[in-house]
Amino acid sequence: MAKDFWLNLPVRDIKRSKEFFTKLGLKFSSGPGNTEHSAPLVISDKGVVVMLFEEPVFKGFVNSEIGDTKKCEVLLSFDAASKEEVDELAAKAVAAGGTSNHKPYDMQGYMYGCVFSDPDGHRWNVLYMDMSRMSK
Repeated sequence: MAKDFWLNLPVRDIKRSKEFFTKLGLKFSSGPGNTEHSAPLVISDKGVVVMLFEEPVFKGFVNSEIGDTKKCEVLLSFDAASKEEVDELAAKAVAAGGTSNHKPYDMQGYMYGCVFSDPDGHRWNVLYMDMSRMSK
């Protein structure tokens, strides 16, 4: 099933966030996700990534308002092997007692995904990404 795992965090200004984390000695990947509105923050030598997304982009993924960061809100994401696997996992999440505020759909031309909440309300994002369709 899942081969990769990363965390997503909303930020108000991606440039400011990149400057801050760079000053802490952390690095950003120049690979997928490195855009004017997002940045892949590499957390470890094992390649653990926290994706920083400007708030409007983040809001588009979760289909709701962003939580108060004082109360802590994250979107935990993992990959799927196909669109069909996304659909299957979304259905399984709801069947197992989770909830979803939207059906799986295409995002940004190369992603297909769905956000669901586990029984405790933590949001999970399962995505299939067709890298051949990603803009360069």
